[in-house]
Amino acid sequence: MTLDAARRRTLWQIALLSAGFLVLVAISITSIVLVNKARDDSRWVVHTVEVENQISTVLLDIRRAESAARGYLLTFQPKFLEEHQAAVARIPSGVAKLAIQTNDSAVQIEHTKQLRAAVESRLAEFTKAIDFVKQNDIPGGVAMLRDSSNSAVQRVGEVAAAMRAEEDRLFQARTVAADRSQSLAAFVTTAGSGLVLLLAGTSLFLVRQSTRARDKAEQQLRDNNLNLEAAVETRTADLREANDEIQRFAYIVSHDLRSPLVNIMGFTSELEELRTDIFTRIARYSRAAAEAPSIPVPIGDSDPAEAPELQAEDKQLSQDFSEALGFIKSSIGKMDRLISAILNLTREGRRDFHPVEIDTRELIETIISSVAHQASEANAQIRVEPLPDIVSDRLALEQIFSNLIDNALKYLKPGVPGDILIKGRPKLGFIIFEIIDNGRGIDQKDHTRIFDLFRRAGLQDRQGQGIGLAHVRALVRRMGGTINVSSELHTGSTFTVTLPARWNYGTQGKEV
Repeated sequence: MTLDAARRRTLWQIALLSAGFLVLVAISITSIVLVNKARDDSRWVVHTVEVENQISTVLLDIRRAESAARGYLLTFQPKFLEEHQAAVARIPSGVAKLAIQTNDSAVQIEHTKQLRAAVESRLAEFTKAIDFVKQNDIPGGVAMLRDSSNSAVQRVGEVAAAMRAEEDRLFQARTVAADRSQSLAAFVTTAGSGLVLLLAGTSLFLVRQSTRARDKAEQQLRDNNLNLEAAVETRTADLREANDEIQRFAYIVSHDLRSPLVNIMGFTSELEELRTDIFTRIARYSRAAAEAPSIPVPIGDSDPAEAPELQAEDKQLSQDFSEALGFIKSSIGKMDRLISAILNLTREGRRDFHPVEIDTRELIETIISSVAHQASEANAQIRVEPLPDIVSDRLALEQIFSNLIDNALKYLKPGVPGDILIKGRPKLGFIIFEIIDNGRGIDQKDHTRIFDLFRRAGLQDRQGQGIGLAHVRALVRRMGGTINVSSELHTGSTFTVTLPARWNYGTQGKEV
């Protein structure tokens, strides 16, 4: 599986999951809205039925009041009068309740007003009929109750019929709306569920594909790791053998170079010792040739104090001869120091490290005391902040900090009091040391080359072979650390050395 294919599959999965989430949210919101609407529509349907029931209840109470009144007129029994009065008492509250129930419809509000007026007229007729009976005018009361064609009775019937017709119309409309809302809610829920299932199935398919691809990639990675481990082991063995061979070669070359160098140095010393005798004889030959060309000049030993003065051209030759010997001796000394440095590096590369508990501050102060005279001559102070202890190779640490402190003292700015600060802090299992100075600084382009062997940067007015920082970097790397520099010209330098706080005994190596 290529990286692009994996990225596309991941994007598809994210898109599907996002789409599924949005669909679920939309379905939930829509379902809630539709369910609430269906509930409202159903409530209005029930409300319509309740209104019709209330109309029937009011009409029933009117009939009961009329029947009880008739019974009372015919039998004069008090129970009929009580039933009549109870029914009459219920009618106004029933009409009021009906008015409240129908206040959502302007048509029904008008009908309710008309019904209330008709009912009040009919109730007034009931009251007059009862009054006729109480005045012993039975025929007048009976006549009033039997007259069912009067306007109040007709009006009550007409208004009640109109209200029922309006409620029937509302019932039909509200029933259709409720059915439509329920159907739409069911459709949305079903369609949304199907869409969610489709997205879930597609996501499951992609996840299974990704899982298979991941398993395949993991298996390939395991195979590659096995091959890589074998290749690394082989390569490591080759590198170790090559490194050992390089060290042996460096040792042999250094040793073989030193032998002819010793001979050159010896013959140069002999030549220097013969210089005075050679030029003394040249002066005598020159003087004898000038005074008496035919007189032989003695060539035996003579007192140099009695040697004649050299002529001008011979004096220049003597000076050139001495200068050439000086260059030869200087080059011999430099080459000898380089050979010694190479030998030291090869010996250091073969040395096994021995990690021990180290009081870092005590180690640094020991180094500072050894360079106290050099610091005093450079008018420099060396400050040490509290340093954490470390488990590492003591000799390697001494060499690292000695080189860095020596460099800081060596490259201070002339005429400026030197200030060198050494501090350290622990971080994530490592110790970070910083050696900060206010010296000349290092140009940005030279930050890398100063760690190369036999390479130096800046003004070459200090003695050195360009080995110290290369040696420091080699030691730091062997101990599993890093070193870097932060500096600009004329602003000082900061060398940062990061080393394991507790060096692992199993990571010792012999490679530089």
